[in-house]
Amino acid sequence: MDLIYSIKDKPKFGKVVLFAIQQLLAIMAATIAVPAIINGACGCELSASAALFGAGVGSIVYLLFTKSSSPVFLGSSFAFIGSMCTAFAGAASMVIGYWGLIIGAVMAGLVYVIISIIVKACGVDWINKLMPPVIIGPTVAIIGLSLAGNAVGDAMKSNVASVIGADGGHTAAYYIAIFCALVTLAVTMLFATYGKKMGKLIPFILGILAGYICASIFALIGKLSGNANLIVINYSALTSLDWSKFSSYFSFPTFTFMLGGAEGLKGISGTYLLTLFTAYVPVAFVVFAEHIADHKNLSTIVGKDLLKEPGLNRTLLGDGIGSMAGALFGGCPNTTYGESIGCVAITRNASVVSIWGCAFGCLILSMITPIVAFLETIPSCVMGGVCIALYGFIAVSGFKMFQSVDLNKNRNLFVASVIFITGVGGFTISFGKVTITTVACALILGILTNVMLSKEEA
Repeated sequence: MDLIYSIKDKPKFGKVVLFAIQQLLAIMAATIAVPAIINGACGCELSASAALFGAGVGSIVYLLFTKSSSPVFLGSSFAFIGSMCTAFAGAASMVIGYWGLIIGAVMAGLVYVIISIIVKACGVDWINKLMPPVIIGPTVAIIGLSLAGNAVGDAMKSNVASVIGADGGHTAAYYIAIFCALVTLAVTMLFATYGKKMGKLIPFILGILAGYICASIFALIGKLSGNANLIVINYSALTSLDWSKFSSYFSFPTFTFMLGGAEGLKGISGTYLLTLFTAYVPVAFVVFAEHIADHKNLSTIVGKDLLKEPGLNRTLLGDGIGSMAGALFGGCPNTTYGESIGCVAITRNASVVSIWGCAFGCLILSMITPIVAFLETIPSCVMGGVCIALYGFIAVSGFKMFQSVDLNKNRNLFVASVIFITGVGGFTISFGKVTITTVACALILGILTNVMLSKEEA
């Protein structure tokens, strides 16, 4: 597509700040959701702000290894949620579990390092043969489609009132949440399509602001009228701050290595290391497939084969070592974010300076308490409205990647069919506590189908 800012372009400082904020808003919800899920499942105390800090560190590492040539942000990976739960379940104490998160991320990162060395020695042509457009296109589309349920679910969610009434019907909160989501989506699309100058470059910021204001208006009406069902936005993160204390303005996140401490490190045993190995390493191979799909998609958007320049070996090193560094602070292994890629596609801004700004912004904002609190008040329905556009663009990008494929050939028809049906259907395979994700299963089955039917006559 025609880019407004290409990879090496350097917008003015004021614009970079806005672009960085937009990327931050796009990746924030998913990045801080992982520690929240782990806390709920394991009873631990991972910090959302630490996860944001870790994502910033991981992205900086990635940008350094890729020589600032790949415009994508790294955030908390959902694929490792099961592995992270195992790190706590297999630990003799909670403090050991925190170190388990770090050690497990190091093991997963080393998988990337080893594959990177192999790619450096053998090149990337084998990957293009293994995953032609008829495979990689549907796989990228599945990445977007598999997230559709999350976007729609958030769009119908209230952060305060229940959307289901005592009689089983929908409450006013349900309809208000949908209305706010649609306002957010509409404003985002209108500015992305008809916006002039900066409006076209920051549609997500404008969309989220519109949705936030809309939710706030309903909350004010609900407060004045005493109707709690009109309140879909929760301000408690802001109202609970004690403005008389310095910590309510500025504070360091509680990093994962601090939660573990020296006591946790001393409790690591050989059996526990084996548990971490079996929990993290297989998942790393699965996420490797998604890494390739993401970079193939991004390559299509920026008009440059990122697997050759800066090179798959560099992107793998950046992703792997970035995950190690990120987990040291936030506990969560990182991965390239589809939300970030979607943001690049919709705004047509591929400037890596924006990603640098977002990464450093994560480091700074994670320590500014009021800003972190404000970001936490953004309603789920508003983020759902934005994500409908983001995830949709990922899916459509995948369709574009294989639009020139001849689907009159049974081989191509069956390959695409297998990927779409297993992907949309949510096909997964579990071996004990290790689960091969839907996207990875769809990709693997697509590759096997393509190989099996490779001898089709012309």
